[in-house]
Amino acid sequence: MKAKVDQDICIGCGLCESICPEIFSLNDDGVAQAVEEEIGEDLLESATEARDSCPVECINIE
Repeated sequence: MKAKVDQDICIGCGLCESICPEIFSLNDDGVAQAVEEEIGEDLLESATEARDSCPVECINIE
């Protein structure tokens, strides 16, 4: 599974990064980005929590 962030919707609140910094970070434009790699089983729960906590629902995990 991989995480993707719709950067056109992201408000840059940083909640995803605070929940799962191994997968999410804020880029130079101040919006979230996700790592390109597959999400390991050990990080899937926290990545899913970050997605579910996003106030603008801009994170997709597939």
